[in-house]
Amino acid sequence: MEKHPSYGALSPYLPKYPKAAGALFQTYNDLKLAQQWTDLEIVELPGCSRCALCGRRPNTTELLSVVPCSLAESLSTDWIRTTFQELGGPPHVYLAINTEDSSIVYYKISPGIVKPPL
Repeated sequence: MEKHPSYGALSPYLPKYPKAAGALFQTYNDLKLAQQWTDLEIVELPGCSRCALCGRRPNTTELLSVVPCSLAESLSTDWIRTTFQELGGPPHVYLAINTEDSSIVYYKISPGIVKPPL
Protein backbone atom coordinates (compact mmCIF):
# COMPACT_ATOMS: atom_id res chain seq x y z
CA MET A 1 0.00 0.00 0.00
CA GLU A 2 2.87 2.39 0.82
CA LYS A 3 4.11 2.30 -2.79
CA HIS A 4 0.75 3.19 -4.30
CA PRO A 5 0.60 6.74 -5.78
CA SER A 6 -2.36 7.71 -3.60
CA TYR A 7 -0.66 6.69 -0.36
CA GLY A 8 0.83 10.16 0.12
CA ALA A 9 -2.58 11.82 0.33
CA LEU A 10 -3.92 9.14 2.68
CA SER A 11 -0.87 8.48 4.88
CA PRO A 12 -1.80 10.95 7.68
CA TYR A 13 -5.19 9.23 8.15
CA LEU A 14 -4.59 5.50 7.67
CA PRO A 15 -2.70 4.91 10.94
CA LYS A 16 -5.07 7.25 12.80
CA TYR A 17 -8.14 5.15 11.87
CA PRO A 18 -6.80 1.63 11.26
CA LYS A 19 -10.20 -0.12 11.33
CA ALA A 20 -11.43 2.06 8.48
CA ALA A 21 -8.11 2.29 6.61
CA GLY A 22 -8.84 -0.38 4.00
CA ALA A 23 -12.25 1.07 3.13
CA LEU A 24 -10.81 4.59 2.93
CA PHE A 25 -7.95 3.47 0.66
CA GLN A 26 -10.24 1.52 -1.65
CA THR A 27 -12.94 4.20 -1.86
CA TYR A 28 -10.45 7.02 -2.42
CA ASN A 29 -8.88 5.16 -5.34
CA ASP A 30 -12.26 4.27 -6.83
CA LEU A 31 -13.48 7.88 -6.73
CA LYS A 32 -10.19 9.40 -7.85
CA LEU A 33 -9.03 6.93 -10.49
CA ALA A 34 -12.05 4.96 -11.74
CA GLN A 35 -14.86 7.52 -11.38
CA GLN A 36 -12.54 10.53 -11.90
CA TRP A 37 -14.02 12.79 -9.25
CA THR A 38 -12.50 16.26 -8.94
CA ASP A 39 -11.69 18.41 -5.91
CA LEU A 40 -11.47 15.25 -3.78
CA GLU A 41 -10.72 16.11 -0.15
CA ILE A 42 -10.34 13.99 2.96
CA VAL A 43 -12.41 15.14 5.94
CA GLU A 44 -11.88 13.70 9.42
CA LEU A 45 -14.94 12.47 11.32
CA PRO A 46 -13.56 11.81 14.83
CA GLY A 47 -16.99 10.98 16.23
CA CYS A 48 -17.26 8.16 13.68
CA SER A 49 -13.61 7.06 14.01
CA ARG A 50 -12.89 7.49 10.31
CA CYS A 51 -12.58 9.94 7.43
CA ALA A 52 -15.05 10.94 4.74
CA LEU A 53 -14.33 12.02 1.19
CA CYS A 54 -15.84 15.15 -0.33
CA GLY A 55 -15.65 15.92 -4.02
CA ARG A 56 -17.46 16.38 -7.31
CA ARG A 57 -18.47 13.93 -9.99
CA PRO A 58 -17.12 14.74 -13.46
CA ASN A 59 -18.88 17.68 -15.14
CA THR A 60 -20.90 18.63 -12.04
CA THR A 61 -20.66 21.39 -9.47
CA GLU A 62 -22.47 19.70 -6.56
CA LEU A 63 -20.17 18.81 -3.67
CA LEU A 64 -20.87 15.25 -2.51
CA SER A 65 -19.85 13.46 0.69
CA VAL A 66 -18.87 9.79 0.78
CA VAL A 67 -18.24 7.82 3.97
CA PRO A 68 -16.27 4.59 3.46
CA CYS A 69 -17.18 1.59 5.60
CA SER A 70 -16.84 -2.17 5.54
CA LEU A 71 -19.62 -4.67 4.91
CA ALA A 72 -18.62 -6.34 8.19
CA GLU A 73 -19.31 -3.20 10.25
CA SER A 74 -22.48 -2.60 12.22
CA LEU A 75 -23.79 0.93 11.78
CA SER A 76 -26.38 2.57 14.01
CA THR A 77 -28.75 5.48 13.51
CA ASP A 78 -26.66 7.42 16.05
CA TRP A 79 -23.55 6.79 13.93
CA ILE A 80 -25.36 8.06 10.82
CA ARG A 81 -26.67 11.11 12.72
CA THR A 82 -23.11 11.88 13.90
CA THR A 83 -21.86 11.57 10.32
CA PHE A 84 -24.35 14.17 9.09
CA GLN A 85 -23.49 16.52 11.98
CA GLU A 86 -19.73 16.27 11.47
CA LEU A 87 -20.11 16.89 7.73
CA GLY A 88 -22.11 20.07 8.40
CA GLY A 89 -25.59 18.77 7.55
CA PRO A 90 -25.46 17.95 3.82
CA PRO A 91 -28.76 17.01 2.10
CA HIS A 92 -27.46 13.45 1.69
CA VAL A 93 -24.40 11.29 2.25
CA TYR A 94 -23.20 8.28 0.30
CA LEU A 95 -22.05 5.22 2.23
CA ALA A 96 -19.32 3.42 0.31
CA ILE A 97 -19.70 -0.15 1.52
CA ASN A 98 -16.55 -2.14 0.76
CA THR A 99 -16.31 -5.92 0.58
CA GLU A 100 -13.32 -8.25 0.88
CA ASP A 101 -13.20 -8.76 -2.91
CA SER A 102 -12.72 -4.97 -3.41
CA SER A 103 -16.29 -4.38 -4.60
CA ILE A 104 -17.86 -1.11 -3.50
CA VAL A 105 -21.58 -0.38 -3.34
CA TYR A 106 -22.68 3.23 -2.82
CA TYR A 107 -25.87 3.85 -0.83
CA LYS A 108 -27.43 7.30 -0.74
CA ILE A 109 -28.57 8.16 2.80
CA SER A 110 -30.80 11.17 3.55
CA PRO A 111 -31.80 12.50 6.98
CA GLY A 112 -35.35 11.79 8.08
CA ILE A 113 -37.91 10.07 5.91
CA VAL A 114 -37.57 10.85 2.22
CA LYS A 115 -40.06 9.75 -0.41
CA PRO A 116 -38.31 7.91 -3.26
CA PRO A 117 -38.55 9.51 -6.72
CA LEU A 118 -41.17 8.11 -9.11
